[in-house]
Amino acid sequence: QVQLVESGGGLVQAGGSLRLSCAASGRTFSRYAMGWFRQAPGKEREFVAAISRSGGSTYYVDSVKGRFTISRDNAKNTVNLQMNSLKPEDTAVYYCGATTTILITNKNSYDYWGQGTQITVSS
Repeated sequence: QVQLVESGGGLVQAGGSLRLSCAASGRTFSRYAMGWFRQAPGKEREFVAAISRSGGSTYYVDSVKGRFTISRDNAKNTVNLQMNSLKPEDTAVYYCGATTTILITNKNSYDYWGQGTQITVSS
C-alpha cells in the first residue's frame, strides 16, 4: 500500500558526512509520521530519528543528537537524514519507516519499511 525506497548510503571516513533520502509512493504521505532506524550485525534494530506529520516536531536518539538532522518535504513525498561527524559506531543498515501512531520512536509502531541502505564508516 505504501512503498518506501532509501538511497544515499555508502562508505565514508570517520568525521565525514552523508545524506540519506527516502522516497514514498502514494498520495497520503502527509498522514504518516516518518522515522529512521538502523541495525548493525548481531544487534536489534534501533531508533535513530523521527519527524511528525507536518515536520513540526523531531526526535533523536541521544547518540546522534547534534550530528544528525531529519527533515521532510511533503510536496515531494520524501524524508531525509543528514548525517555529519560520522563515527564507526554509526555503521549499520539504515531503514526508513512510516507510521500512523503517536509512538514514533518505537520500531513496533511502524506500518511500512523501506529495503534499507548500508552505511559504513571507516577508521
